[in-house]
Amino acid sequence: MRRSLDLLAALAAVLLLAPVIAATAVFVRAALGGPVLFRQERAGLRGEPFTLVKFRSMREGPGTDAERLTAAGRFLRACSLDELPALWNVLRGDMSLIGPRPLPVAYLDRYTDEQRRRHDVRPGITGLAQVRGRNALSWEQKFAYDLEYVANRSLALDLRILAETVRTVLRRDGITAEGAATAHEFEGVPR
Repeated sequence: MRRSLDLLAALAAVLLLAPVIAATAVFVRAALGGPVLFRQERAGLRGEPFTLVKFRSMREGPGTDAERLTAAGRFLRACSLDELPALWNVLRGDMSLIGPRPLPVAYLDRYTDEQRRRHDVRPGITGLAQVRGRNALSWEQKFAYDLEYVANRSLALDLRILAETVRTVLRRDGITAEGAATAHEFEGVPR
């Protein structure tokens, strides 16, 4: 049932937001040039890799995130417009609307056994950690919220997270980690 709801909701969102998606693509092309889309291997359900698709928010080439992030990119991230192409990942079955955010495949060997449980469900465009602080949270806090979601997943919780996501996006809460242009890299837990 969850997969059917994801398909219906993602399809409705794509149809409803088609003008916004098209306008954002034109904006990215004008502000950053091509390519318009950013693709990166992320870990999905059971840690299986998939290609996440987002609107590009950084210049290509060498440099830190802070050096490559443009004013246009900061705007896209602040409004969460960079996430709209991920609806394609939901339609493909790589992601769900709600779940732990998909992280880079490179992080897989850095998790504790407990943290790895975040991959017991499909990753989501938004999730409990996103509405509780996004990038302003520490990695420990993010993983705690991810595991809380995995343990308590329900339609009621998903609906609550969806409603809170709207508020979080409108308030532009937690867009960046303190002292970082985006988020700090997860280095793993010292063993």
